Amino acid sequence: MEHHPLDSFKYCPKCGNNQFLVETFKSKKCSLCGFHYFYNPAAAVGVFILNECGELLVGKRAFEPAKNTLDLPGGFVDFGENAETAAIREIEEETGLQLEVKQLKYLFSLPNEYIFSGFKVSTMDIFFKCTVSNSLVKGKDDISELKWVDIKSLDPSLFGLQSISQAVEMFIKSFQ
Repeated sequence: MEHHPLDSFKYCPKCGNNQFLVETFKSKKCSLCGFHYFYNPAAAVGVFILNECGELLVGKRAFEPAKNTLDLPGGFVDFGENAETAAIREIEEETGLQLEVKQLKYLFSLPNEYIFSGFKVSTMDIFFKCTVSNSLVKGKDDISELKWVDIKSLDPSLFGLQSISQAVEMFIKSFQ
């Protein structure tokens, strides 16, 4: 049987009791203080950035998970942020492009799971699209390099994270 992420939580994070017991498939409850913890996916964003020539901006991941595979600009939504603000922040951090929320168009969302530091991370990846007139970009932060690619030449299998690969496949089909 597959290791469930909640199995890693042995002690109640509120009182420290070692009777932090499985309540449901996605929750544990402390038998002493009654604290109830639900394991839910973290919100993350990915952005399909097109230039005026219709090329897609793709990056090379600088770190694990899936180091050196292709990726879209994006990342985790921070506390207090909405998905659109997170997308704008991540785009600037990873590419240097400065955009406004009104330039983003929501596309779809996909669940994702991957192993990081020996722990299964579950995310809900929210995808946007935008077009930019400025094609001058530089890979920064989590991206080691960036390049503009013809959408027709994209190979989704080169994208290391399952949801990103699936999203790229869906995006390509929308252009056919």
